[in-house]
Amino acid sequence: MSKLVSIIIPCYNASRWITEAIDSCLHQTYSNIEIIIIDDGSTDNSLEIIQSYAAKNNHIIWRHIPHTGGNHARNVGLSLSQAEYIQFLDADDYILPEKIKHQVNFLESTGADVVYGDWCHQYHYNNGSYKLGDTKTTGQQTDILESLLGTWWVAVAALLYRHEAIKKSVGWDETLSTAQDRDFIISVVMCGALVMYQPGCYSIYRRYGNVTVSTVSRPRWIMGHCLVLEKAERKLAQNKRLSNNYRRALAAGYFDMARYALFEDYSLYLKLLDAALKRCPDFQGNSKNGIYHRLRAIIGFRRTEKIVCLILIAKKYLNSIIETFASLKTISGAIP
Repeated sequence: MSKLVSIIIPCYNASRWITEAIDSCLHQTYSNIEIIIIDDGSTDNSLEIIQSYAAKNNHIIWRHIPHTGGNHARNVGLSLSQAEYIQFLDADDYILPEKIKHQVNFLESTGADVVYGDWCHQYHYNNGSYKLGDTKTTGQQTDILESLLGTWWVAVAALLYRHEAIKKSVGWDETLSTAQDRDFIISVVMCGALVMYQPGCYSIYRRYGNVTVSTVSRPRWIMGHCLVLEKAERKLAQNKRLSNNYRRALAAGYFDMARYALFEDYSLYLKLLDAALKRCPDFQGNSKNGIYHRLRAIIGFRRTEKIVCLILIAKKYLNSIIETFASLKTISGAIP
């Protein structure tokens, strides 16, 4: 008999999307599935939708809890699961029919603890239309922890875990409000999980309006990632595993956050740039641009960064002016 898979869905005010998320689980070609949905104190009609599905399908387990955040909801879902394998799915995303079968077979055949695949965005627009973006090919990483400390990322839905690998970790960190998915997989990896890549896009990650933390509160999102990096660094140091490669990866991670901070808070950009160089004094940035490399060889990394940042800020300012004039032209053209 095939092994049980729990699909854990935290839901908070996702009535617009939860139907498609649940349907994508029910339509899996792998049959031995339970769907554990934790309604995190929704104030819309999400709970009613969940209950209507559960009334017609005994594979659905649900709980309604006070609003305490997605991490707590996921941990509650984990506590209810007796399955061999765990799939996490956000309520506003969905998976394609072959996803679970494809990845269970891979874990069974390889003995890996975690498998991840490719994924793509589905963009939704104000006029009601939507389109799928290009496939994000994640690729096999030489050292998965090094990649996670740096700039690499994989969507939550694109992974499938052995439950035993999760039990060795501390679960989802309920003190984090951002970057929790990065923290979770780092914690699983640092507990010794074997993580492997399987090609194929079976996971859809929605983007609609300013709904992500990175767009609603960019500084909070940046600092959340920095907390995750600090947490990982402390654990590596405690375990005497803070190698030069991991220091360089941490530097890349801080520098990535510095660039995100550039247009929000220049002082934060400088602080994060210093954090990168503290971890790796000879760090030279993440850019693959040939001109950047040549300029860096002549005047050094910090001076190159200063010039590039001034250019980027000026470019954004100019684009803003152009967009403003274009809007004014459109408005004036519409006035009879």
